Amino acid sequence: MTRSNIIFFISFFAYVIAQAFLKKLVLFNSGFCFLYVAFILLMPIETNNLVLMLLGFIMGFTVDIFYDSLGLHAFTTVFIAYIRNYWLSVITPQGGYDAGAVPKISEQGLQWFLVYTLPLVFIHHLVLFLVESAGTLFWYSMLKTINSMMFTMLVMVLLQYLTSDRART
Repeated sequence: MTRSNIIFFISFFAYVIAQAFLKKLVLFNSGFCFLYVAFILLMPIETNNLVLMLLGFIMGFTVDIFYDSLGLHAFTTVFIAYIRNYWLSVITPQGGYDAGAVPKISEQGLQWFLVYTLPLVFIHHLVLFLVESAGTLFWYSMLKTINSMMFTMLVMVLLQYLTSDRART
């Protein structure tokens, strides 16, 4: 097992534990922090789609156990894992990505990171809340989506800056 595989294995459990603690943290009854989606978004750029979807299912199913949500998080995480590489191909820089590149602020920059993560987090939250409400409460689902997206993105960016390699040097 390589060093990077061990790091991803440990980060899987760190995201699951963090999400279990963040379950009770809700802003104004409409802003939820679903940090676990960062696990899929921060995988190396060249990660295979099938591996991403399998990891997304395992992560989503584990979160479903804590939330008692009957596969809702597994569905949305697999969906994000499926469209992630397509979105990466759309926003590929002119010179392409470096080998072994990881989508982090410290490597790609804040602007690229926001262009990459904001649409995917928005889609994740929108699908999650629309399926949860069975499509009946569209405007309330949109409110929850936008508030949760801002909350999740704030936490993701803060964690990126707190754990970046540049901060340690």
